[in-house]
Amino acid sequence: MLDIVYEDNHLIIVNKKCGDIVQGDKTGDKTLADDVKSYIKKKYKKPGDVFLGITHRLDRPVSGIVIFAKTSKALTRINKLFAENKIQKTYSAVVNNQAPKIKDTITHYLVRNRKQNKSNANDN
Repeated sequence: MLDIVYEDNHLIIVNKKCGDIVQGDKTGDKTLADDVKSYIKKKYKKPGDVFLGITHRLDRPVSGIVIFAKTSKALTRINKLFAENKIQKTYSAVVNNQAPKIKDTITHYLVRNRKQNKSNANDN
């Protein structure tokens, strides 16, 4: 079930759950974009294909807000806002224990698993 945060004639903003994939990849897994298209098609009784512009993505293991454009004009405008840094993504981490420092930097190398189409952090 979709967790819709905001919707108007131009945009639909959805809360993405951990594990969901925003757009299709070689795994062929069902996408959040597919779910949003199905929702729009059913709610507005749209015949044929539904336009849905993906303005940005979040990695599969990440939860958070995803902005989709319901019109090509909205997609162009949102893409411009991202390009001009007028919209920014902010990542927050949830940890099990209190961190020893308020602010720090972690450096890891990403190791790509092409079969699963995922990357994992590796500090070696």
